[in-house]
Amino acid sequence: MAKKPTPKSAQSTDESLSAAVRESAQQIWLAGLGAFAKAQEEGGKAFDVLVQEGLSLQRKTQAVAEERIAEASGRVNELAQELTSKAVGRLDKIESMVEERVSSALKRLGVPSAREVQALMEQVHALNAQVMGMARPSAKAAPAKKAPAKKAPARAAAPAPAAKARRAPAKKAPVSRD
Repeated sequence: MAKKPTPKSAQSTDESLSAAVRESAQQIWLAGLGAFAKAQEEGGKAFDVLVQEGLSLQRKTQAVAEERIAEASGRVNELAQELTSKAVGRLDKIESMVEERVSSALKRLGVPSAREVQALMEQVHALNAQVMGMARPSAKAAPAKKAPAKKAPARAAAPAPAAKARRAPAKKAPVSRD
């Protein structure tokens, strides 16, 4: 048979075990409180460090992005200038072709060119100046002093109503075109 443990020894074992568990639980509790206090204390510092690293990373990525944007806009500007110069060249060719075809069509229809019209206008101005030059000396010679008007003799009797005299139409004065 087995021996029954004495009540004192079992009670002291239970008490020592209970005390050891309490002490261990107390130490775990204190370790947790210490870890929490340290995390609070260093948490603010760690947060600040993370913010600084984030700002640094943002600046670097922003600089790289701006560089890439500048490169891309430079390429786009080069392409735009190239396309513009090609388009202008082609438009000039098309314009000259259209002008040639319109000019030849107008010649076939007998329409004078702008140069021909300008030459004709110059000739008209020159002829007009010659005509005006010829008209001026004759206009100066024509106005001679008029002799004083003679008074008509008094009539003895009134003319008969059937024999009314007709007047000749008045002459128009020459019009000068300057």
